[in-house]
Amino acid sequence: MLPGIKLFDLTGRAAIITGGSKGLGTAMAAGLASAGADVLLTSRNEDEGKAAAEQIVSDFGHRALAMRADVTSQDDCEAVAARCLDEFGKIDILVNNAGINIRGPIDELTYEQFQDVQRTNTNGVWLMTKAVVPSMKEAKYGRIVNMASTLGVVGLSNRTPYATSKGAVVQMTRALGLELAPFGISCNAICPGPFLTPMNIPIKDDEQTKKSIVGAVALERWGEMQEIQGAALLLVSDAASYMAGSLVTVDGGWTAK
Repeated sequence: MLPGIKLFDLTGRAAIITGGSKGLGTAMAAGLASAGADVLLTSRNEDEGKAAAEQIVSDFGHRALAMRADVTSQDDCEAVAARCLDEFGKIDILVNNAGINIRGPIDELTYEQFQDVQRTNTNGVWLMTKAVVPSMKEAKYGRIVNMASTLGVVGLSNRTPYATSKGAVVQMTRALGLELAPFGISCNAICPGPFLTPMNIPIKDDEQTKKSIVGAVALERWGEMQEIQGAALLLVSDAASYMAGSLVTVDGGWTAK
């Protein structure tokens, strides 16, 4: 008999979710916990992280911890990996979700703003992955999920910092997918479309946004937080055992047009 739904069972798995205190990070952490995983959430805001972890414990009864960490710091990333090993004894799953967005025309942005986005969205993925790979190689098992974006594969004006960073994440995912596959570690990416995350709330009522983003989505609406959970559960589970360097778009049909 084929395993079916059992492939998605995460009982006994230990997961790190960066940027797990709000938005898509919290939704994915809750999704993993609902399938049986113990989770460690990172956030630059310790209080927000603790609140999210406490809610997950209340909702699902599995262990959920939070710690303050900045993914642009190699020391912080190594501390996160060490904490997960100390608390859970292993690192089965890493979801590289932490990210920022700075919008604007290129001639109105500073180089430092551009670099800030690259440091979090691209360098942070590389640093956090580097921190967990030794443990995963030793275990001969791992699931790494990078949060890319539809803007990693298509363009949008006034988004050069973000689109550049997410394009890099797409290519990093492909390269890591090939590099890590021989060690039993999968690396894949989710490319979300327009979700109404805290990052996007400031622009939700902007007329140009409604036209160029929501108006371009086949489903003609923003994504809801729970709609990211299915893709996350797929990629962190044994159901993704034949996936390497793949991109899963969750964009309401935006990139299908």
